[in-house]
Formats: sequence, C-alpha cells, structure tokens
Amino acid sequence: MERVELECFLILAEELHFGRTADRMRLSRARVSQLVQRLERRIGAPLFVRTSRRVALTALGRQLRDDLEPHHRAVEAAVARATAAARGIKRGIKGVLHVGFSSPPAGEIVMRAAEALRISHPELGVEICEVPFSDPFGQLRNGEFDVQLTELPVREDDLGEGPTLLTEERVLAISSRHPLAAGEKVSLEDLADVLLLTIDGELPDYRLEHHVPARTPNGRPIGHGPAVTNMQEALLLIAGGKGALLSAAHTAAYYTRPGVAYIPFEDADPIGYGLVWRAGDDTSAVQIFARTALEVVRNTQRILSGQAL
Repeated sequence: MERVELECFLILAEELHFGRTADRMRLSRARVSQLVQRLERRIGAPLFVRTSRRVALTALGRQLRDDLEPHHRAVEAAVARATAAARGIKRGIKGVLHVGFSSPPAGEIVMRAAEALRISHPELGVEICEVPFSDPFGQLRNGEFDVQLTELPVREDDLGEGPTLLTEERVLAISSRHPLAAGEKVSLEDLADVLLLTIDGELPDYRLEHHVPARTPNGRPIGHGPAVTNMQEALLLIAGGKGALLSAAHTAAYYTRPGVAYIPFEDADPIGYGLVWRAGDDTSAVQIFARTALEVVRNTQRILSGQAL
C-alpha cells in the first residue's frame, strides 16, 4: 500500500470534498479519485459515499480513518524529528548535554528547559543531575556536567558565568525551640547568637563565607557548629538544637521537618542563580540551553505576574 493512497484517504476524510483534497495534495481531481478507487479495491469495499452534492464516509471508512490517524500523525512527527535532528547535526548540535542543578527551584527550571529542547532540538539529549551540596564545582570541572544552574557568585578563573536567571530571599533554618524562632524576622546581627553549621567539602573561601560567615556586619563573631555534607544531615542537627543554617527561602517548602523553623531575614541580600560552565567550553549546545533556560524563566515570571494565563 502506497503512502500517497493513505494520505489522500485521510485528507478526503477530513475535507469530504474532492476539489479541496486535490488542492491540498497539488493533484488533479481525477488523480485523487483514482487513488481513492485504488485503495477501495485493496480494502474490498467502498470507503466513501459519493453523490452529486456530497461526499461522506461509510462506516468502514470511519473505522479506517480512526485506526489510521494516530499512526499517520506518529509517522509525520517522526519524520519532523528526524529532519530537525539532521539540521542540528549540520550545525554541530548533537549528542547529550549533561546539566547540573543546585536546588529544587533550579532543578525545575532545568527540567522545563530540557522538555522545551526535546521539542525544539530533538537531536540534543539532555540529562540532569543534582550538584553535590559539599562539592559545587567538582563534577563540572571533571566533565560530568557540561553546564549547571547554581548559586551565585562564582569567582573561579576556570569557569564562565552567565547572567542571574532568578533570585530568592534568604532564611535562617533554626530549631523551633530556639528563641529566634518565635520572631517573624531575623537580622544578620542575630547570627552572633547562634551556631552556624559548617559545610564539609571542597568549597572555596568566598563560597564558604557566603554560607557560613565568620562575623556579623558589625564585626561580632559567629560561632560555628558541626560540619555537614547534605541537607538531610543538616536538618537532623538543626532539629536537635545543634546549630542553624543560612539557606534559601525554598527550603521552607521543600524541606518541611518537625522541629525546624525557617525565619526570613530582614537585611540579607537575596540569593541569585545563574548558569556556569567551563571557561572556553560554551559550545553551541550550552548556548542553546542557556537561551532556552532564560526563556523558561521569563515565561514563568509572566505567568506568576498575571501577564499570561
């Protein structure tokens, strides 16, 4: 059975008009009629009822249309994906892009960008994985990630940094039994009254100071508690009254735990997130991912602001 016969049948089943079907297929009416008759001979029964005034599907024709349509759409989609993949290969965009993310909000953006790329650039696969809490750049440096969406700032000579894609406020994760948990807000000066959990890992000094400052803005010393390697370990210690943690606002929604309170800061700078890659290694695939992630963020912001529904 020839594909042109099936296409002719499906278009005629939609249009129910030989002239419009001929126009869409860029064939003559006689050729359309010939194709339909040939298909009917293959099937062994009429698929259309033809009169001088109308064309209608027979019961058998409706059955064949319903059976064929999803498979025909799948074939067209497969051809479109292959065509897009061929264009991408010619532009040097192919293979798999490995993308890291450092927090749940960053992970959601990465997932949405990956889904958008699955449609717009099917030749480019995207695999995602969480960035380790205690080693923010190790997997990027050794090639396990091609790019990652992570907390800023990034002051590494061997890493390139894109613009800030999103920001969120900072909170203090603290035992619900601590006196500070009773207030609606905390200040950076209040950190002199807590022990901040430290991070056990390969963090550069500026990154460690960002998460575990040594002094308040007025110079008061901040005590340091046990070192942790992941968020669950930190929450266990916080609930047990062993320390507190500077964190982002999303932790209150993603890491709800009995015994842990999340108190917003009134004076702390927000946390920014941006894409980071190996310096000089911003390939076409990385650039495409960066543009797509930026568009995802813009669309999300428009929806949240009520500009899109």
